[in-house]
Amino acid sequence: QVQLVESGGGLVQPGGSLRLSCAGSGSNFSIYPMAWYRQAPGKQRALVAFILSGGTSYYADSVKGRFTISRDNAKNTVYLQMNSLKPEDTAHYYCNTYSPPRYPWGQGTQATVSS
Repeated sequence: QVQLVESGGGLVQPGGSLRLSCAGSGSNFSIYPMAWYRQAPGKQRALVAFILSGGTSYYADSVKGRFTISRDNAKNTVYLQMNSLKPEDTAHYYCNTYSPPRYPWGQGTQATVSS
C-alpha cells in the first residue's frame, strides 16, 4: 500500500518561507507527474503546482513566481519551496500524483501565514 507522508509545514510571518516535503513509501512514483494541492478552511482542495517526471513544472497563477516544485526521483520525494508567503497561502497542503490523484491521500501538512 502506497503511503504519502507530507512534512515541513508550520507557522510563518508574511513574507517568510517554508519548504514542504512529500515522501512516497512503497511506491515508485518517479514515473508519474506529481503535484501539490492545498485546501483552505471552507474551500475545496485546489492544485498548487505539478511537475513531470522529466522536471517540467506548472504553477497556479496565485503562486507563480513565489513557489517552486521539485522532485528527487531516487528518493521518491517531491518538494515545494514556498517563498514570499501571504496570509492567503494558509492551508493544509497535500501531495499526490497529478490528474488523477492515484494514491490514498496522506495526512498533509499545515502551513499558516500570520503576523
